[in-house]
Amino acid sequence: MSRIGRLPVVVPAGVTVDVEGLKVSVKGPNGKLEKEFIPGVDIKLENNQVLVSRENDQPKTKALHGTTRALIQSMVTGVSTGFTKVLEVEGVGYRAEVENGVLTLYVGYSHPVPIPPPDGIKFEADTRTRQIRVIGADKELVGQVAANIREVRPPEPYKGKGIHYLGEKIRRKAGKSGKGKGKK
Repeated sequence: MSRIGRLPVVVPAGVTVDVEGLKVSVKGPNGKLEKEFIPGVDIKLENNQVLVSRENDQPKTKALHGTTRALIQSMVTGVSTGFTKVLEVEGVGYRAEVENGVLTLYVGYSHPVPIPPPDGIKFEADTRTRQIRVIGADKELVGQVAANIREVRPPEPYKGKGIHYLGEKIRRKAGKSGKGKGKK
């Protein structure tokens, strides 16, 4: 039995879960999420807990068991507390601003780069610490939007300029090793 899959998903107060066969919809203070799962697992709602069990012991079904439970847990956590990804902007003159919900990046290009938020995503930018926060209920969408922002100007290995995740270790390279032997 899957160690993750056998654990029940506890539904906190203020969150409602509706299970219709393989379709699970979760509604809470941060919004509503719906997902349809692949056949091979049984999803039940009992005593304010979501229980996930598998139909057989085939390797594919075993893999789906824990994954399904983890996805349901992420949905419940997302609509109750939400998810946040923090990115840092590093470089002289590099900055980020949020105006009318649209994130605008000034990262060394000849033009500003506007990034409109998709449905369910909110941006916050702190000009003092040069941090960007991507906030939303859908964990997958928050991660994808953060990755798209990072891709606008990924950190370069020589000076570390660019956009990177908070706490991300950037692998640095040594610059030129000038030997002092040039043409005279």
